Amino acid sequence: MLTTRRIGMMATRPLARPGQTLWRYTALVPQTRRAWESTIPTTSAISHGESTPVETITEEKATGHFEVKSNESVLFFSNIFPLKVSNFLVRPSETDKELSDLMGRFNSSRLGIMDPIRMVREAIPADMPIKVTEILPRLKDGGAFVKFRYPADIDPLEIETNLINRLKENPVKPWFHLFRGIQARLVRGTPWLEDLYRFPASIIKVEFVATEAGGPPEQLSEEVLYSLFRRYGKIADILPQPADSKDMPKYAQIAFPLTRDAIMARNCMHGYIVSEEKGGGKAGTVLRLSYVQRLKGHNIWNWLTSHPRIVIPILAALLAGFSVLIFDPIRQFFVKLHVHHSLNFSESRIYKWFQSHRQSFTFGARRESADNLNNAWNHRKEVITQLEEWVGETSDNFIVVTGPKGTGKVELVMEKALDGRRDVLLFDCKPIVEARGETATIKRLATTVGYRPLFSWANSISSLVDLAVQSTTGVKAGFSETLESQLNKILYTTASALKDVGLCERSKKDKDASLSDDAYLEAHPECRPVVVIDNFLHKSEEQTIVYEKIAEWAASLVQNNAAQVIFITSESTYSKALSKALPDRVFRSVSLGDLDPEVAMAFVKGRIDNDTPSNSDKDDGKPAPQITLRGLDTAIETVGGRLMDLESLARRIKAGQSPRQATDEIVGECATDIVKMFLMGKNGDGPEKKWSTEQVWHLIKGLAKEPSLRYNQVLLSSTFASSISSAGANAEAAIEYLAASDLISVKFSRGHPTVITAGKPVQQAAFGLLMRDRVLSAKMDLLLLNELAKIEAKTIDKAETELSLLGSLPRQTSETAGRIQYLLTKLDASQKKIILFEKDIAERKKILAEES
Repeated sequence: MLTTRRIGMMATRPLARPGQTLWRYTALVPQTRRAWESTIPTTSAISHGESTPVETITEEKATGHFEVKSNESVLFFSNIFPLKVSNFLVRPSETDKELSDLMGRFNSSRLGIMDPIRMVREAIPADMPIKVTEILPRLKDGGAFVKFRYPADIDPLEIETNLINRLKENPVKPWFHLFRGIQARLVRGTPWLEDLYRFPASIIKVEFVATEAGGPPEQLSEEVLYSLFRRYGKIADILPQPADSKDMPKYAQIAFPLTRDAIMARNCMHGYIVSEEKGGGKAGTVLRLSYVQRLKGHNIWNWLTSHPRIVIPILAALLAGFSVLIFDPIRQFFVKLHVHHSLNFSESRIYKWFQSHRQSFTFGARRESADNLNNAWNHRKEVITQLEEWVGETSDNFIVVTGPKGTGKVELVMEKALDGRRDVLLFDCKPIVEARGETATIKRLATTVGYRPLFSWANSISSLVDLAVQSTTGVKAGFSETLESQLNKILYTTASALKDVGLCERSKKDKDASLSDDAYLEAHPECRPVVVIDNFLHKSEEQTIVYEKIAEWAASLVQNNAAQVIFITSESTYSKALSKALPDRVFRSVSLGDLDPEVAMAFVKGRIDNDTPSNSDKDDGKPAPQITLRGLDTAIETVGGRLMDLESLARRIKAGQSPRQATDEIVGECATDIVKMFLMGKNGDGPEKKWSTEQVWHLIKGLAKEPSLRYNQVLLSSTFASSISSAGANAEAAIEYLAASDLISVKFSRGHPTVITAGKPVQQAAFGLLMRDRVLSAKMDLLLLNELAKIEAKTIDKAETELSLLGSLPRQTSETAGRIQYLLTKLDASQKKIILFEKDIAERKKILAEES
């Protein structure tokens, strides 16, 4: 169906394909002497079925070229339409009707000044001796072709020159570009009126094609190309085809600084035939022009995917930078909340008020019992005072609280020495080092310091990506992080948050407002938060790197005045680990021991009396258990002064047991644990042991008879010095690991070990209980005697080997007589020991055979 619109002139039907950028306009004015005269029939002629240009339109639509007669030429006008209009031509919903409506709006009363046809009419002077017959707009090129007739005695080049001069004198500027006017040039070639999705660019590809099929084209030089295309605008560069390129046909690329100039050149020179005189060869060369599109998104993606060794490390760095910029401030915020205990309900004022008022309604006897609990700390008042003074002083050193397990080190520090301080971070190493796998270790560390959000799953995925990339490219991408790097990241983010916590109370009105942050924290140690690192060196042989990083982090805190650091440990070798972080320092340390018997007695009584329900208090009507304290002094003497054991004793007595029954159960449970952990366990059941069962039994037998053993005496015994077990080959290491397992305790004097005792008092009683077990004692003695016999047999074997070597000498001399006598004496002594061992072995076997 044919449609027409009036926009100053009659528009015939546009091409019917979506995205079409070509319309044809024919004049409907009376024939005069003006340049706009046309031989196209009028509207009445068209309506009566007379000849119309429909056949011409159909022909141009089919061929894509103008039909130009001998006395006709074509001009191309640029800068008539905005180039951005071409962006809308890629929509598949576009139809010819929509484009026709767009052109119709140009002729409205409001947009009449923006009518593109009106601008073309203004650009062509009325006195020029030409007749415009057709105007074909090119939306995506931002211009229009104007076909005109001219007298035979006028050269079209003269018309072009006059038109260029007129436009320079009287420029016609469109509404969308006030700095560049309309430009016009004569079309020298054969323009291609295509409606493909090909859009203008500033670079033109010029292909050299033969005028006849099979003929040889001529590759034009840069000088020839410059002379042909310079008239259309400034040329930025001419890029000839690479010498090693085999692409056909041959080509060159011409780059223009302005896209409008490239459009003009392409529409005017496409299909131009370069003659032999101009360097086109004997048969001439046809120029075929097309736009060279800039690099598109998919090309960028192809480049990125084809260069993984460059892209992946850059991407990893960008992701790391993004994480630092976005998530680190959030994580510091949550760490500060954790240090302030803002998310802990038990630290709120309401909870504390309720607790204080709840205690005020208790009976006097119970308040007195609660006061008795506090008496347990009286004998440690000096330690508490010392810790309070150290925390309040300016120091770049560690505070270390040592003592056996169960002596109440954490309670003393948190509830007494740091009572009333708000900004305290309790850093428990035990759950961190006991975690299975790196992901669990990092997660528990983050939970300890309040570090969130933590994407624990991200590193597992990153490890898989790293493995895939490394297997394909041979280069590690670096997406995944090592355990060491993740530890550093969490710890030093926490350090920054702790420093901010210390400075949060600072005000511009302070007298020290002019000081720097570090100087202010150094001058005000009371503002610094306190970091309490509990269970330091717990299972230190399994997580060495964790403790190294914690010690380095703690050293940075005290050296930068960001926080006070208190280490709580049961290990006597703490100085070795901490000295690596702070060398040449003598740490401030205090050691806690067992409670004195009098204090232990008061503690147990206070625990028994505290919250003990009476018959009137019980809701179920059952009578309260009868509590007896007869023999409590003997029980405390056996159990010792460890708070943990005293708590267990008090709990059992409150349940109705007598002190003797409670003591027997505690000692029995301790003996059972010793058997399971040290005597009957296999090396394959858990971590590799550093001691042998025979060495453990040797210590148990000795400590069951005496409260203490001399360190060197144990070290020189046959079981330790000549152990045939690979686990106990290193005697000092065996003693050290047994002490770390809390079976024994090693006391030092002037820096060297002197005495070995039981790990805690209740174990002394447990050792005696194990010795009274005839079957267990016989079994363990049998193992010990067998090892001792094997040690002596090994000595005999060495002596016999040496004697055999001496006996093989050709003559016996007086010089070897002394050595022979020594070996014979040693052999005889070992043999006598073996005879005694065999006798004892027979007795143990008899016990095992008779009893079960």
